[in-house]
Amino acid sequence: MTTPAQPPKPVVLLVDDEPAILDLMEAGLAGDYEVVTAASAEDAMLLTGTQRFDVIVCDQMMSGQSGVEFLMGLAQRQPDSRRILMTGYINPELLSRAVKLAGLSAVLTKPTHPDDLRQAVQAALAQK
Repeated sequence: MTTPAQPPKPVVLLVDDEPAILDLMEAGLAGDYEVVTAASAEDAMLLTGTQRFDVIVCDQMMSGQSGVEFLMGLAQRQPDSRRILMTGYINPELLSRAVKLAGLSAVLTKPTHPDDLRQAVQAALAQK
């Protein structure tokens, strides 16, 4: 008797230029998701050229390119992915525009507790 194959785990891309935050987020999602990390928008863009992601979680304040700019570009490149922005800087005008422009599923305030991240990823996947 063969056991049925497990469905593939959703794939989540985490983008943040702070290694400690990437490690914390990855640990919070490991087990339920296949987690891929990138330390910059440039690295993440390379990954999105070769792999499809179900959810992409990105920090707003990074060197080189902001999270909103990165996620806006991904809206065309990976339109079926759910996008989540994390920010430590609350600017209501920016956030309301970002939600529309980048098609965000959620905006999380940093520091983000791993449970909050997990809930946001689950909610984003439920939107598919």
